[in-house]
Amino acid sequence: MALLTRAQIDTAEDRVFEDIEVPEWGGEVRLLALSGTERDAYEASMVRVGTTGKVAGVNLLDASARLLAKCLVGEDFERLYTDKEVAALGARNGKVVKRLYARAQKISGLGKDAVEDAAGNSAPDRSGPSTSG
Repeated sequence: MALLTRAQIDTAEDRVFEDIEVPEWGGEVRLLALSGTERDAYEASMVRVGTTGKVAGVNLLDASARLLAKCLVGEDFERLYTDKEVAALGARNGKVVKRLYARAQKISGLGKDAVEDAAGNSAPDRSGPSTSG
C-alpha cells in the first residue's frame, strides 16, 4: 500500500456523523464526530488545574452538554450551540441529553476513561475509530 500524501490526508472525509431520532424533541438531530482539535478542547475542559499548575480535579459540570454542544450540527454541518450556549442545552431533559451524549462519545472515540485520560490518570485509549453510521 502506498503512503498517503498530505493532500490526500487533508481531503479525506473521515468525520463520521449520525442522524438520531429524538421523539422527546419531535424529530431528528445530527451528531458529528469531534475533530482532533475539538476533542482536545473538550478533554482539556474536563480538567481543573490548581495554582501549582498541576491537575487539581475534574470538572464534570455540564460535561454532557459541553460535548453535545460540540457535536450537534444542522444539515449544513454547522454547530447548533456555541460553547457559550452550553447551559441552554444542559437545561433540556437529562435522559435525552445523556442518551445523545453516549452516542457523541462513541462516534468521537471517547470512552468511559476520557476523564481519567484527560487528567493523566490512565493509559490512552488505543482503539480504532468508530465506523458506526
